[in-house]
Amino acid sequence: MSPASGHKSHAHRRSVALFGGTFDPIHAGHIAVAEAAQKRFHLDTVYFVPSSRPPHKTKPALTPFLHRYAMVALACADHASFQPSTAEAPDGAAPHVFYTYDTVKKYRREHPDDHLYFIVGADQFLEIPTWRNYEALLDSCDFIIASRPGFRVDALRLVVPPEKLGRTQSSDPNTIVLRKSTVHILTTVASHISSTEIRQRLGSRRNIHGLVPPRVEEYILGQALYR
Repeated sequence: MSPASGHKSHAHRRSVALFGGTFDPIHAGHIAVAEAAQKRFHLDTVYFVPSSRPPHKTKPALTPFLHRYAMVALACADHASFQPSTAEAPDGAAPHVFYTYDTVKKYRREHPDDHLYFIVGADQFLEIPTWRNYEALLDSCDFIIASRPGFRVDALRLVVPPEKLGRTQSSDPNTIVLRKSTVHILTTVASHISSTEIRQRLGSRRNIHGLVPPRVEEYILGQALYR
């Protein structure tokens, strides 16, 4: 996971987002969220980080990492600022469990000057109290929350420990100010697409055209995935 190449001025502080997930498969909704986040926060790079074996997923039939990484790479191919990341690639035959806190901490150590965001869905953020070292994670980077129709911002505030909330709050109702970071709710895009639905459609040999990027659709069909 290295910065995109290019000759940037030393005065420019890069804004970077890590977008983690199983991406099984990556779909048009993921890309729409990344595009909206990049536009709103002027992100230099969005790193898509496919997980090796996420701690909260008990599904045994997770598609092999190499396939999921290949699909992410293909989805990023038409976006100069989108980069696939091997930050959570398995080391050896047995997939390793990665924790978001460790991934963020590693990036922070390697690129201390970057303004770092972590992109996550609203439903996933509601589960953050179950994540390892979640209070330290809340301190370690800003968050971009991909909202969904009908979602209430107050629900996100409730999962943040009171002592982590900032002394003052933003006038923007879609921003939650914490003591050491900020949670931004991305309301400009909401997707009904899910990876589960795409797998189910493929399993019953239904069309997925338009639900995933064209290169990803070609790869899935060519590799006969999810059949």
